[in-house]
Amino acid sequence: MREPTLDDLQARAEHDPAWFWGAAADDLAIPWQRRPREVLDVSGGVEWARWWSGGQFNYAAAAIDVRAARDPAGLAIAWEGEDGPIRRLTNADLKAAVDRAAGMLVAHGVGHGDRVGIFLPMLIETPIAVLALGRIGAIYTPIFSGYGAPAVAARLRDCGATVLITADGFLRRGSVVRLKETADAAAAEAPEVREVLVVRRLGARADPLPWVPGRDAWWEEALADPAVTPLADAPETDPETPYMIIYTSGTTGRPKGAVHVHGGFPIKGAQDLAHDFDLGHGDTLFWFTDLGWMMGPWAISGALLLGAGLVLYEGVPDAPGPDRLWDIVERHRVTHLGLSPTVIRSLMAHGTEPVRSHDRSSLRVLGSTGEPWNPDPWWWFFREVGEGRCPIVNYSGGTEVSGGIVAGNLLSPIKPCSFAGPSVGTAADVIGPDGASLRGSVGELAIRQPLPGMTRGFWGDRERYLDSYWRRFPGTWVHGDWALVDEDGFWYIQGRSDDTLKVAGKRVGPRSPTPRCSRPRRSACPTT
Repeated sequence: MREPTLDDLQARAEHDPAWFWGAAADDLAIPWQRRPREVLDVSGGVEWARWWSGGQFNYAAAAIDVRAARDPAGLAIAWEGEDGPIRRLTNADLKAAVDRAAGMLVAHGVGHGDRVGIFLPMLIETPIAVLALGRIGAIYTPIFSGYGAPAVAARLRDCGATVLITADGFLRRGSVVRLKETADAAAAEAPEVREVLVVRRLGARADPLPWVPGRDAWWEEALADPAVTPLADAPETDPETPYMIIYTSGTTGRPKGAVHVHGGFPIKGAQDLAHDFDLGHGDTLFWFTDLGWMMGPWAISGALLLGAGLVLYEGVPDAPGPDRLWDIVERHRVTHLGLSPTVIRSLMAHGTEPVRSHDRSSLRVLGSTGEPWNPDPWWWFFREVGEGRCPIVNYSGGTEVSGGIVAGNLLSPIKPCSFAGPSVGTAADVIGPDGASLRGSVGELAIRQPLPGMTRGFWGDRERYLDSYWRRFPGTWVHGDWALVDEDGFWYIQGRSDDTLKVAGKRVGPRSPTPRCSRPRRSACPTT
């Protein structure tokens, strides 16, 4: 009898998603508050699949409590500011900080189901705020720290946020970004915001700081209030309870508020990190991102649920020098490094000396997402950053599905710039105009079976969710990407199929699947 293979696992997952996700949750040792009696319920239609019926699961408690009890002195989070400060939290430190922040938020009137905007760069307070809100059953909206006031206000208004967490400012290439001023302008256009909690990052460097008495409060002073009682135990939580509304960028129209639940996004993200990237206890993840992009919440919940350490960096990749990222890798002994192709292209311009001057022996896996590769930077990432020994796990999915649809992994061969195939456990396909599977030419990227990470709809817009993903081919999620499976079975993303331009007041989209990335010729792409 032959040994089972990854292909066998994938085939069974595509045929029986309930079996796969039940087995995956056990493999990840998900610490349920109460074990589910049923993995998957599609009685309301595949578009509204429910997961983990009868169970109880608070993802924030799962991400914190187990590791704090098992290894209180172990590293949970390391943070670096662009100007050099470093802060570290042990597992016990993180639990204490989140418990106190949860108690403070309750004291400030934040409760179950309330929406809170988080408009922060990657500070150490950022994951604390994220996890504290999850612990009390509130819902947070992550907002990109580079947005202007109109984009921030649009998200706050749409979700009905009553509290906004921001900072006095932060640094970009040594210059002060006055975040509080942007937050004030946004709050003025979001009338439901009643309180603004301000993290002190820059202190006097942000002066003069605008302040609204009666509305604004310092985060640190609110935490220090002796009346605050830390919330040591999270309430039992239905896994279908929303915890995050994360907005798409709006490139295809008004931004869509994807609703994610405790038993969805965190479990899918952790499963991807475990089964595609081989992240686990004792590893250290550094994914260069912002909270406002999907990879920020993904890294926070995924790394912490798996017992790994998490590195956060506030600044840009080449300040104060072009070796900044490699310095972080060496100092924190990063094992899993995630960078976009754009970052690699920009760092290539500085040559190889900044990379080679730092010890990268801790690296085990390289990750990338966000856009298609072209061959030269892919090889530079592989040869220079990974020293020719670290696999590149190319990863693509979306905000609406909590992670990967297609990915590499540590078992399957790849061509440069490609994906090995579907993310482990995901029933991905490339389909033609008739909905049938398509190979050897460009088609639509689709998902044939439900995933726990799929959004539970768009906030306040049920019909738009169904129109966006489900109604073209009933029962099949059509993601909005052109994709290709080549003659050797390797997958490529070719760009968005739902991109639109506004021309003379009309929204115009693509007529046909035209490839938008340079797929390497077969002769140029030996498997690795």
